[in-house]
Amino acid sequence: MATFAKPENALKRAEELINVGQKQDALQALHDLITSKRHRAWQKTLERIMFKYIELCVDMRRGRYAKDGLIQYRIVCQQVNVTSLEEVIKHFMHLSTERAEMARSQAQALEEALDVDDLEADKRPEDLMLSYVSGEKGKDRSDRELVTPWFKFLWETYRTVLEILRNNSKLEALYAMTAYRAFQFCKQYKRTTEFRRLCEIIRNHLANLNKYRDQRDRPDINAPESLQLYLDTRFEQLKIATELELWQEAFRSVEDIHGLMCMVKKTPKPSLMVVYYAKLTEIFWVSASHLYHAYAWFKLFSLQKSFNKNLNQKDLQLIASSVVLAALSVSPYDNSRGASHLELEHEKERNLRMANLIGFIIDPKLENREVLSRSSLLTELVTKGVMTCVTQEVKDLYNLLEHEFLPLDLASKVQPLLTKISKLGGKLSSASSVPEVHLSQYIPALEKLATLRLLQQVSQVYQTMKIENLSKMIPFFDFSTVEKISVDAVKHNFIAMKVDHMKGVVVFGNLGLESDGMRDHLMVFAESLNKARTMIFPPAKKASKLGEMLPGLAEIVEKEHKRLLARKSIIEKRKEEQERQLLEMEREEESKRLKLQKITEEAEQRRLANEYEQRKNQRILREIEERELEEAQALLQEAEKRGGKKKGKKPLIEGEKVTKQTLMEFALNEQLRERQEMEKKLQKLAKTMDYFERAKREEAAPLIDAAFQHRIVEEKVLHEREQQQEVELSRQRHDGDLKEKNRLSRMLDHKTQFQETVMNRRQAEYNRLRAETEERVNQILQQRRQEREYQRKMIFFLRAEEERLKKLHEEEEARKREEAERKRREEAERKAKLDEIAEKQRQRERELEEKERLRKEALLGRSGDGPTRPSDLLVGARPVAPGTAAPAAAAAPAPSPSPGKYVPRFKREQPDNAGPARPAELDRWSSSRPDDRGSQPRDSWRSSDDRRSAFGAGRWRQ
Repeated sequence: MATFAKPENALKRAEELINVGQKQDALQALHDLITSKRHRAWQKTLERIMFKYIELCVDMRRGRYAKDGLIQYRIVCQQVNVTSLEEVIKHFMHLSTERAEMARSQAQALEEALDVDDLEADKRPEDLMLSYVSGEKGKDRSDRELVTPWFKFLWETYRTVLEILRNNSKLEALYAMTAYRAFQFCKQYKRTTEFRRLCEIIRNHLANLNKYRDQRDRPDINAPESLQLYLDTRFEQLKIATELELWQEAFRSVEDIHGLMCMVKKTPKPSLMVVYYAKLTEIFWVSASHLYHAYAWFKLFSLQKSFNKNLNQKDLQLIASSVVLAALSVSPYDNSRGASHLELEHEKERNLRMANLIGFIIDPKLENREVLSRSSLLTELVTKGVMTCVTQEVKDLYNLLEHEFLPLDLASKVQPLLTKISKLGGKLSSASSVPEVHLSQYIPALEKLATLRLLQQVSQVYQTMKIENLSKMIPFFDFSTVEKISVDAVKHNFIAMKVDHMKGVVVFGNLGLESDGMRDHLMVFAESLNKARTMIFPPAKKASKLGEMLPGLAEIVEKEHKRLLARKSIIEKRKEEQERQLLEMEREEESKRLKLQKITEEAEQRRLANEYEQRKNQRILREIEERELEEAQALLQEAEKRGGKKKGKKPLIEGEKVTKQTLMEFALNEQLRERQEMEKKLQKLAKTMDYFERAKREEAAPLIDAAFQHRIVEEKVLHEREQQQEVELSRQRHDGDLKEKNRLSRMLDHKTQFQETVMNRRQAEYNRLRAETEERVNQILQQRRQEREYQRKMIFFLRAEEERLKKLHEEEEARKREEAERKRREEAERKAKLDEIAEKQRQRERELEEKERLRKEALLGRSGDGPTRPSDLLVGARPVAPGTAAPAAAAAPAPSPSPGKYVPRFKREQPDNAGPARPAELDRWSSSRPDDRGSQPRDSWRSSDDRRSAFGAGRWRQ
């Protein structure tokens, strides 16, 4: 360890070592001086030593040395000159950042140079081999070799500076600036891991600060300046976290800000709180916490409306619409239904925590669902007047989804409103702290809410509905998505329904027949039915005594009633017209007021801008005059000083009695005079120097010639001596080479024999290896040839087999088709024959029935021609002699059958027995003779037999 009596000696020693390239020794020498206890009193030399020490640490990337040196220098400067420590740290960060940017520029330049190195070759062989070995591109490799070490060192620099400044109350601003630059470093180069570590470091610093707040030189967080710096740092941390999409870290940053506010019991400025709630809305939206997202929007709207007086009506309308849409996007049912007691307690604690973060003061003794809920938020929006600031589309959407009962038309009315709302939004004016608002992000949640409302209202009206009808009623999603939404709603007991895919219907159940919605709906339905019944069947009017007394009173009352109704309708129309006119007047007055206010604001802005420009111009003129006056005074003082050196000369002009123009003219004249005098002096001096130089050259010319001739003689003698030495050396080397040749010539024959032996052996070995190689190559070629032949045959066989199988399959398919066609034709023919047979059978049955009918008519007709009295029937039924019967039989000729008329078989076969058969027919109508009753069954049996035989004969003839 080197010791120096003075710090200046160490600095000089370090510079000498740096000049000869020993930077490590120089760094060690300065490190020994800084850590030495002999030099603990601050002086300006120590600051210069620290600057040199920091430069060496940065050049050699020695972060540990830099940290040790800064800690020791902080001990020296803490109570004497903290500004010096601040300058050293700023220089340290500046050098680190500059070297990192330089390395990044070099890497980019190297990549560009590699790209244009050779226009005909894409890559060099070395680059290809290196890329195959390492598996990375040229840019990645250059970044790893050049950029990454310097980025690591820059990150270590930020950590070192934050560690040194964390407990220094005098350098809080530098600590905040370092944190800000570290955040920008993480944002610029997308360093998410380092950003998390940086947030944890700052968080630990604040925790230690609260833990050991009684120590000396600790920052006081309760001080307004310190609190503002810490809050600015945390808000910058929150912004960078959201830009890097590190939402978990962003939420922790929000908790840090809230912890700071609770710690000091002070609320930051409204502009910072607007950023706070704007970032909260993004965090809660990404985390799908729609309820907290809506509450954060509500707080943001309240802040903007209360404190931002420059906010225009359009921006306020967009923010209010975002609040209402965010509240509508919250799920309409309680997700904690059916949860365990432990989960409910956790949910309650979480709600309390979120409420504290958002800034809502609530009672922790309330139930979980009463802490933060969708219904309470919507009620608060209405009571606080948010609904009066939203756009008309959002207001109509709110009424449709929350107050209207339209089970069949809800989706068709909501869809155009959602289309209009999706086109609203965009960037806000500069007066708003919120950069932009996008209402289209709420469209999916609103479509889901509309679907749930439609299902809820349909379930109150219908018991079953077809799936295709329900799908047509919901144009937002297909039925699979609707089914997923309904499953979640059924799970949380929002609706009761089942989906029967086999029948293609949706079955709705009842959550409770005594619910308010069902009871109201039934009451409305009953009233409507009662009105319809009254209109169809008006009640009968009872005649009163007064009506009997005054017959025309009913008509008078009816006319008066109609007149009063007409007058009432006219009055109502006049009131509506008057209200409409008043509303139009109010709108016109409001538009005029807004125009006047806009014109007044524009005039005020122009006036303020003009005043600002005038003040700016006056300030610039005043500064120019002051600067000119100062310059003139300086010139005059300088001229007076130069004039004061001359003996006996006094200033010609007094400063109090001259104007600025006179003063400047006097100063310029003095400068011109002095310049002319100086030019004369220079001309005289140049002339003198010219004479002097000419005289020197004239005296030196003969001396230079003599010296030149003497040097020529010396160089000639030296050349001859060196030439003689070279000749002698060449002769000696030649003699030695001849002796060496004679000595080696005796071994020439042995060398030739040995060479021939070696060459012959090598030639034989080469021929043997070549023959073996050729044989092995031939075998390999023959084997490959056989394999190729076998593969060709195998491929040919497989293709032939495949074609054969394909042909067999096609033939089998053709045969099956032909067989099926044949069976189909046979079946058709068989069916046609069966139909024809059935038709003929039905025709024959109809003919038989017709013949039977005609026969019965004929029989009935003949029975009508005989006696009609019973006594006549009895007389005619008695037996007579054969002699007397023959003339009767002859007198009654048998009827000739007409063509197409049915004739019984017994009449066709026995024409002679027609006479005795008639009494049998007559006996069928009387019951006096028991022996004649058996003839009818025989005849009926025979007729049925004949009928059967005729039917059978006809069928067999077919």
